[in-house]
Amino acid sequence: MTAHLLIWSPRKVPWPELPAVAARVAAGQTVSDVWGCGVSRAIWPGDRVFLHRVAVAPRGLFGSGHVTRAPYEVADATRKRGFRLCIDIVYDWLDDAHVRVTLPREALNAHPLSIQTWDAQCSGTHLKPIVEGALEQRWRALTRPLAVDASAQSGASR
Repeated sequence: MTAHLLIWSPRKVPWPELPAVAARVAAGQTVSDVWGCGVSRAIWPGDRVFLHRVAVAPRGLFGSGHVTRAPYEVADATRKRGFRLCIDIVYDWLDDAHVRVTLPREALNAHPLSIQTWDAQCSGTHLKPIVEGALEQRWRALTRPLAVDASAQSGASR
C-alpha cells in the first residue's frame, strides 16, 4: 500500500460544501473529487489518501479515500508554472471537519505515527511505510465501528 497526505487549510480554501459532501459519503454514496497534489507526480490510481486539516482547529485527519486518476495538469494563471497538479479521488470516509476531525493532530504525536512529518505545507506528501500500516489500523478502529453500527441500525429498523 502507498499512502499520501492531502492538505486542507480553511484559511486558504473555504469549503462550504463539506457538510453536504460528508453526509453523502456517510449515506454510502460514491463521491468523487479533485484534489491538488502539490508537486508530486508519484501518485497512482489505487493509492490511499488521507485528508489532513491544518492551520486552524480542529486540526487532524478527517477523511480518506483512494486515487482514481494519476496527477494531471490543470491550467492556473495564479501559479508560477501556469498550472497545478491535481488527482481524482473517491472518498471512503469523510467527517465534517468544520465540526470535528476523526483523528486529532495530537494523536499523531504517538509512536509510530510520530515518525511522520504531519505538518506538510502542501498536498502529496508520501507517508512512510512504517506509518502506513499503523495509521490504517488506527483509522479502521475509528471508522469501521461507526459504519457497522449504522448498517446494524438500518437493518434493525426493517
